[in-house]
Amino acid sequence: MRSLTRSQMRSRTRSGAVATALLALAPFAAQPLRAEEKPADAEIIVIHPTTTTDTKQGLPNFVGISGKNAGTKHISMNKVVIPPGKSAKAHIHKGFESVVYIIKGRVKTLYGEGLKKSVINEAGDFLYIPADLPHKPINLSDTEAAEAIVARTDPNEQESVEQIAEPQDVGAEKK
Repeated sequence: MRSLTRSQMRSRTRSGAVATALLALAPFAAQPLRAEEKPADAEIIVIHPTTTTDTKQGLPNFVGISGKNAGTKHISMNKVVIPPGKSAKAHIHKGFESVVYIIKGRVKTLYGEGLKKSVINEAGDFLYIPADLPHKPINLSDTEAAEAIVARTDPNEQESVEQIAEPQDVGAEKK
């Protein structure tokens, strides 16, 4: 039997320790995708909405992609319309973030505690709305609808929407 040098013994001991650690962590490693979840077996889902549905926010919504119609697990995306001179009801998306892209129009969004802060956005702007942030978008035009694409980290888009109480004077002044 051949004897090992001190350096070779340390190297084998470290290798053994690494192997032991890897074996201990193996149960926590990401599990491989099931056959039906592998990208090669997946399908692209196409939704072409032609009618709107009403939302808890009080706005017409073209339902795009969601857990219900496309099987998403962590996202939804819709087209929202704010009619001329109208606004959404003040609300939050409990536990979910939102990203908005304004397609058409100018929108004033009141937000924060008591809806005391505001920002005005127009076509071409992207907005990020953190989870649980109170907000109320208002269409600044009395003649044209504002339109936006909204993506949310909620696959069941409307389930996380909670209306909030509005101060009496909020929304009365558009500009």
